[in-house]
Amino acid sequence: MTTLREAALAILLEPDPGAKARLARALDLRLPTGAADALAEPAGIPGRPARPALVPHTQVRSRSPATPEGRAALLHALAHIELNAIDLAADAAWRFAGLPDGFYRDWARVAQEEALHFELLRDHLATFGHAYGDFPAHNALWEMAERTKHDVLARVALVPRTMEARGLDASPAVRRKLASAGDAAGAAIIDIILRDEIGHVAIGNRWFAWLCERRGLDVVPAYAELARTHDAPRQPGPFNLPARRAAGFSEAELDALQAAAR
Repeated sequence: MTTLREAALAILLEPDPGAKARLARALDLRLPTGAADALAEPAGIPGRPARPALVPHTQVRSRSPATPEGRAALLHALAHIELNAIDLAADAAWRFAGLPDGFYRDWARVAQEEALHFELLRDHLATFGHAYGDFPAHNALWEMAERTKHDVLARVALVPRTMEARGLDASPAVRRKLASAGDAAGAAIIDIILRDEIGHVAIGNRWFAWLCERRGLDVVPAYAELARTHDAPRQPGPFNLPARRAAGFSEAELDALQAAAR
């Protein structure tokens, strides 16, 4: 019988974006997790389509969302983030053996929700006459996954609690841009994504705290050390403090975050 971890690995290896999203949406959370199984890392992680072209983030051109082409570029960038987020959740669900079953089921559910976000953005992008792959994109999210693949503590610290938490901070501005341009459908999609991403970051916070307790570490200094060691991007703010609080960041963590940004 296929285990949940094996099914997550199959999602990660799938190169076709639409098929990847369909596999993630269909993931059966009732499968045995295979928590104790030693799974060898295969070649081809992550499965990627031929397009979009991946370039350094400094080469991704910013366009005004006041124009249809600019809104399409913005929606494409968001769809790319959500496709990467499927891979990030699937990778967390297969890579790290020996954890509680709840860890794998949590990240499998995250993969399902990220797949929904990708499909919503992809379908809305089509109303602008574009498809996923039409614009260049960057690889920063997966680069952090690569840097943290040898340590589950670093992974949950620096992917959901850093890279994805930055999405909580960015969401209000993105929503305003779409709404100001008259794109009510796009703004509504951002509302769905923000609602779900609060839950995803909360999962990262919960497992980070659990792992820190198991290793006898204090959350705040442990995070700071991991961010330094793995060259996490600086978080300059502004911060969506209500969303971060809803996702489980403590006041001590938020104080440290704001102090580092100053």
